[in-house]
Amino acid sequence: MTQADNRVCSAPFLGQVLAATMRWLEPFGGSMRRREFVGLLGGAAVWPLAAHAQQPATPVIGFLRPTSAADAGHLVAAFRQGLREAGYPADKIVVEARWAEGHSDRLPKLAAELVSLPVAAIVGNTTAALAAKAVTTSVPIVFVTGSDPTSEKLVSNISRPGGNITGVSFFDVPVTGKRLTLLRELVPKAEIIATLQDPNFLDAQLETREIEMAAKAIGVKIVAIKAGRAAEIDTAFSTVVRSGATALLVGAGPFINSRRSQLIGLAAFHAMPTSYFESTFVDAGGLTSYGSSIVDAYRRAGTYVARILKGEKPSELPVELPTKFELAINLRTAKTLGLSVPPGLLARADHVIE
Repeated sequence: MTQADNRVCSAPFLGQVLAATMRWLEPFGGSMRRREFVGLLGGAAVWPLAAHAQQPATPVIGFLRPTSAADAGHLVAAFRQGLREAGYPADKIVVEARWAEGHSDRLPKLAAELVSLPVAAIVGNTTAALAAKAVTTSVPIVFVTGSDPTSEKLVSNISRPGGNITGVSFFDVPVTGKRLTLLRELVPKAEIIATLQDPNFLDAQLETREIEMAAKAIGVKIVAIKAGRAAEIDTAFSTVVRSGATALLVGAGPFINSRRSQLIGLAAFHAMPTSYFESTFVDAGGLTSYGSSIVDAYRRAGTYVARILKGEKPSELPVELPTKFELAINLRTAKTLGLSVPPGLLARADHVIE
């Protein structure tokens, strides 16, 4: 409320105005006129209060990713679910999405576009959040990252991020070695296991170290294959087959995630038992996965945005880290590949498709 509004609504001020006006009306002898004026003045006093009691405009949230809309529809749905759970159903909020269509260099312009709308907050993965961070220091940013938020310079402190940014991490690269061990348990005769990684993934080197340590521990040979573009994936699978590998571990990262259908199709075509980093691959027909859930991370990002809309500061919201890692197995795919899932492994699975 402005200073003027406070003056109009002030009881002493209203009394002074009323008394002065009554004295002005007295020579005219207009009692009706006095009553009309009092009613008019009362209405004027109430009007500012009514104006300020109006509901605020529907918040607009920016959703920014380097991929296409087709690749991330399930993530938008999860984000909306989080908003809904926190009290912001679809009719109480607007989500403005911007997609770089695989061209990350477009992200700064798209982020600036969202800021100019304006938006109440921006949600994005690592590269999108970094682009937004470079554009604004005032609009709250909530990131969803599969990387270490401090090493990627999203924040300097997990507990108190500071500035206008916080987020959710499903950083599960440190469990990549565990994924390799589980894959070997599922395919016990595999002596050669191929890995397919995106060389542009920010944590590719850490991922490689985890794989090498696990491979040494369980005594398997690793054939490392790289693919950073869609056109390279077909060639990569041909290389996997020629290498003599009898199982494949697919690395993490936004690019790999965006090629889900292509990867699952090629694994089926080549009858290659394949492990992935996220359960959405298993839901779509992949054999197995182990890791935290990117879908759940976007749901949690929705609840964080809701908390910011309700007045909390991103600088004081600690980055949420993964607390649960899920093993998923698709029994239909295993049957197609002629694999018998060990009972002990099946008993440990959190998500089973029969």
